[in-house]
Order: sequence, then C-alpha cells, then structure tokens
Amino acid sequence: MFDRIYRKAMTWARHRRASWYLAGLSFAESAFFPVPPDVILAPMAMAEPQKAWRLALLTTVFSVLGGMLGYGIGYFAMEMVSPWIHQLGYWEAYNTARLWFQRWGFWAVFLAGFSPIPYKVFTIAAGTMAMNPVLFLLASLIGRGGRFFLVAGLVAWGGERLEQGLYRHINRIGWASVIVVAVALGGYRLFVHG
Repeated sequence: MFDRIYRKAMTWARHRRASWYLAGLSFAESAFFPVPPDVILAPMAMAEPQKAWRLALLTTVFSVLGGMLGYGIGYFAMEMVSPWIHQLGYWEAYNTARLWFQRWGFWAVFLAGFSPIPYKVFTIAAGTMAMNPVLFLLASLIGRGGRFFLVAGLVAWGGERLEQGLYRHINRIGWASVIVVAVALGGYRLFVHG
C-alpha cells in the first residue's frame, strides 16, 4: 500500500507544476487543510536536491501567508468557523492552543510552526486572542522556516541513497507511522480526557 503512495508522491514531485502544488498545499495547510506540506516537500527535495533550499523557502513563505489567513479567520470570523472546527475534531486542540497563548504567546506559535502539532489551530487561535501580529509573523517565519529547511536539507543531503532506502522500507515505515500516530492520539485523548 505505502510503496504505491510513495511512487505516486515521487511522480508528483517531478511534475512540471509541482512547485505550484507545493505552494498551494503550504498555504492551505496553515489555515484549514489537514495534510502537511512535508509530504510534497520531502519527495521534491529528494527528486531535485539542487532545488532543496528554494523549495524550503517557497514552502515557508506560502505557509506563513496561509498562517496569516488563519490569523485573519480567528480575528474576524471565529463565530462563523467555530462549527467547522468542532466538526473536524479540532475544538479541544483549539482550546489547548488558547491556553498555550495565554502562557507562552510567541513560543506557542514557534512550537506549532516547527512541530507536527496542527499549525492551523494555532494560527486561528492567535487571531482569536489578537496576538501581536508582528510577533505572530516572526514566530511563524522562524518555526515554519526551521522545520521546512531542516526537512529539505536532510532529504537533499540523503539524496538518491535515501530515496532507495525509503523505497525498500516504505511499507514498514508507513505502518510504523500509523502505529505511532494511533498511540499518540490514544495517549493524547487519555491525557486530555483523564
């Protein structure tokens, strides 16, 4: 199953419009879309390592622009989007993000930008809490940029060797990832719900 997905991702990564897809996904993920741009950035950096830094910059810029849209949604339209946040199952994460903002502000956005935590939840929460937009932008640039330049750099450095190794082990990696996510979600629900 995962080897077919992997081959498809590598084909998309070499498509002549792949940069447009990456920019669009990066923008959408920061405000409302559930798929992180790393799933396109990594194969693209692997397919064309000489473009890795440009791809990381493109991903960072469009992700931060999408984050600004998320901020605007939180600031101007929270009442309108709150049913959607409930429906997608992000309401608890949104409330957690609000608590983190009250405690850590800038560092909450930085952590969400760098880590696999849903960044979109934090962009909307930042707008709702009327976080200083300059600090929000700075934290987003540093967090998102750090993450995407790290991903692109590691994948470009690994190059063809990494691509061949991933292909050989993609099914094991895929199933291990599913198990890790399931355990993490289970632990999160236990921790949050007590």
